[in-house]
Amino acid sequence: MKVLVDTSVWSLALRHKKPSNKVHKLSELIISALVVMIGPIRQELLSGVSEENAFLELKSKLKAFDDFNITTQDYETAAGFLNLCRKQGIQGSHIDFLICAIAHNNNLLIYSTDMDFENYEKYLPIKLFRESTDRS
Repeated sequence: MKVLVDTSVWSLALRHKKPSNKVHKLSELIISALVVMIGPIRQELLSGVSEENAFLELKSKLKAFDDFNITTQDYETAAGFLNLCRKQGIQGSHIDFLICAIAHNNNLLIYSTDMDFENYEKYLPIKLFRESTDRS
């Protein structure tokens, strides 16, 4: 099953010199061609790099991943998910709910270090990628 990798996992891989288990798992997913990239995550990653040469290098590396097509249905589902979670007292960003919607609508797993996704999973029909149990 393909995996929509959240900014938090990418950032972990890009920041740390000493790879963690999450970074190793991301590498495995990349090698297996199971990683899904969306434009908003690409934008978040690139927005975090202010030095021009580093920006250009990251931009070049990320070109290896095509942007997954985001549809009107994804945006509508995201809005519905946000409203549903808000009724339950769960707050989150618009991008988080867009990630949830894209994953749900396209049968993707979500890989994140952001614990908010654990809360979303209680109320939304999403599936999280857990490196300890998933064998992609």
